[in-house]
Amino acid sequence: MPPPSPVAPPESPAPDGSDPRCVPHKLTAPLPVGDACGYPRYSAEEHDVWRTLYARMADLLPGRAADEFLTGLTALGLDHEKIPALAAVSRQLHRATGWQIARTPGLLDAHDFFGHLARRIFPCTDYIRSRGELDYTPAPDCFHDIFGHTPMIMHPRFADFYQKIGQAALACRDPQVEEGLTRIYWFTVEFGLVKNPGGLRIFGNGIISSSGETRHSLTAKAEKRPFVPEQAAQQPYDIWHFQDVLWVVDSFDQLEAEFVRWAKGHGLL
Repeated sequence: MPPPSPVAPPESPAPDGSDPRCVPHKLTAPLPVGDACGYPRYSAEEHDVWRTLYARMADLLPGRAADEFLTGLTALGLDHEKIPALAAVSRQLHRATGWQIARTPGLLDAHDFFGHLARRIFPCTDYIRSRGELDYTPAPDCFHDIFGHTPMIMHPRFADFYQKIGQAALACRDPQVEEGLTRIYWFTVEFGLVKNPGGLRIFGNGIISSSGETRHSLTAKAEKRPFVPEQAAQQPYDIWHFQDVLWVVDSFDQLEAEFVRWAKGHGLL
């Protein structure tokens, strides 16, 4: 917890776990936060990968992404042409919702990850996938983290819900409840849908950072269910294939209220 977030399912069987990007890091020192996040010396190729990914999703998301996501993306003003600086994105988040970004070397140990969320700090990578991974990468990268995650953290209600996910995870001692919380995280933060005035829309970043998952999620191939935490907590998922079942929230007020009800029922908040 949280699970790896592949950008799209591979055509071949799941990898053997040898990719070091899929091995969680256990922190031995504090992560740099906010303005302490340096800016790497990216190559022209790395900036071009960002530019390609951004252009592709910018064409695909109107009419599919949640209004709240698109509003957050516009407010962030992310550079379309080159990889944004984590420090600059952090300043935007802090002004909007009191969140900051920490620079992480990769996938974090669950306790470390949720410990940061509980303090309104989002651990974010600053490396980007290779061109050969435009359609699939087995681990988070800065496109997934910055483009996929941060626009929703600009939304006050989602930002509060995201912090409560972290607080609940830190309080969890029961492995069965922890598994349920992992599934709730997966089916909301990563693969959630929301009702907007214009229809059903995507807010989960695992969908939004994947062109294939974006196209798949709103079709009849994915079963849509009203969000009930108790039911989502029982639903298995497979990170290596498109999601067959997705959960729909009425609003982000409902998402937070339902999660708080569930978490309090398990003594987590």
